[in-house]
Amino acid sequence: MSADLWLVVGLGNPGPSYAKNRHNAGFMVLDVLAARAGGRFKSHRARADVLEGRLAGVRAVLAKPRSFMNESGGPVKGLLDFYKVPVERLVVVHDELDIPFGAVRLKQGGGDNGHNGLRSITRSLGAKDYLRVRFGVGRPPGRMDAAAFVLKDFSAAERKSLDLEVDRAADAVEALLTDGLGAAQNVFHVG
Repeated sequence: MSADLWLVVGLGNPGPSYAKNRHNAGFMVLDVLAARAGGRFKSHRARADVLEGRLAGVRAVLAKPRSFMNESGGPVKGLLDFYKVPVERLVVVHDELDIPFGAVRLKQGGGDNGHNGLRSITRSLGAKDYLRVRFGVGRPPGRMDAAAFVLKDFSAAERKSLDLEVDRAADAVEALLTDGLGAAQNVFHVG
């Protein structure tokens, strides 16, 4: 593959019991992007479901690891190697506790902030300079454990606007690919 290819990975846990969990926000965004690209995910030997195509006119591979969240690094590394995509052209879409529900934030690099999927990816790649599209899921109520919170479905109140917020996060991914990090941040970091 050529140097203009992007790898966009959505994080989540496989299986129907996890499908609507907060931790699966990355999968939800990737499903919207796949619909926009007009394709369907197919099984890849790197333990991921992939879709090769164009996203907002840009060549991209969309991927959802079939591993559990805390083992996402192996499939992501396998895909980067297979498609010969540099780490700088990797975009990881994931849930973020420290951002209010529905807010979208983009950044490059940084720590894992306790996110097991990011920790696994950083460990497998030996690098943390990949791009991130962070979908806010908010903090757990009261003294609820954060790990338990992200494995629960979105609340009824959140579900009312979830499709709109997921669609907005998909817009952010497209803006990142077409306009670059700074321009995308200027659009999506307002409010």
